Amino acid sequence: MDQASGLKNLFSAMAGEPNGPAGTGQGDGLLEMPGKPRRRCRAIAVAGGKGGVGKSTVSVNLGMSLSMAGHDVMLLDADMGLANVDVLLGLTPSRHIGHLLDGECGLEDLILEAPRGLRVIPAGSGARRLAQLDNGEHAAVIRAFDELPQPPQYLLVDTAAGLSDSVAMFAAATDDVMLVVCDEPASLTDAYAMIKVLSRDFGVRRFRMVANMVRNEGEARQLHQKLSRVSDRFLDVVIDFTGWVPHDERLRQAIRRQCAVVDLWPSSRSAMAFKQLAGAVDTWAEPERAGHGRIAFFGGQPVSSTGW
Repeated sequence: MDQASGLKNLFSAMAGEPNGPAGTGQGDGLLEMPGKPRRRCRAIAVAGGKGGVGKSTVSVNLGMSLSMAGHDVMLLDADMGLANVDVLLGLTPSRHIGHLLDGECGLEDLILEAPRGLRVIPAGSGARRLAQLDNGEHAAVIRAFDELPQPPQYLLVDTAAGLSDSVAMFAAATDDVMLVVCDEPASLTDAYAMIKVLSRDFGVRRFRMVANMVRNEGEARQLHQKLSRVSDRFLDVVIDFTGWVPHDERLRQAIRRQCAVVDLWPSSRSAMAFKQLAGAVDTWAEPERAGHGRIAFFGGQPVSSTGW
């Protein structure tokens, strides 16, 4: 059995287990708890395949833009071996996902408070063990979010580069997959490869594309057309154009200063683009997750019944 098939079987098996991987029944317990109903969370994977396209920068600035607009936003750094969200925001975590998996703390204990109300869950950088997690441990991370007393309105999942089992698993566990693409042949090729795997092996049919580091909207839409053209020809998917982020020296300076550009220079070209992107995300129709047969973030929540 190849890796993709094995991962797909794991998703289906775990989605059908009533008590979770450890047999604790935490998800069921949360559904039975009286009192305030759990809020619906929209989970969005920020992916791209190729490294260097700016996934983490988009994740940080989109997350902070949504937070600045008054939303409750959580950002999970899902690059388990080479985490950098904390670095981009100048945060110094004392614990990471490894401590959660070892039972040394709960998910809430990992949360870092970033500026503007954004909350960050850090992975570990340079931790060999985290880079070698198996699929069961990735599933345990996803399931841990069911422990939160109240889900955020938005969960952004900053995935790793490449198309490993980890990337596929985290991306397929979200409501939406946002592909960050730049004007390089390798970026388009890797984005297409990710679309192919997620659609073929996990049934993901809709993707959102953001063009990063482009000169103007025309160039951004050309990238979208290139990716859509080949996808329309060979795959049964829809790729929505979500937005674009321009080349901006202010953004580069903000990265060097370990700040989000939307916080440091809110009137810069890139900051305005991220705010527009956040506005677009906030208009997306309610996600339809029921019946997808996969383990999912906040999978114990009540969801609509029309399917994804």
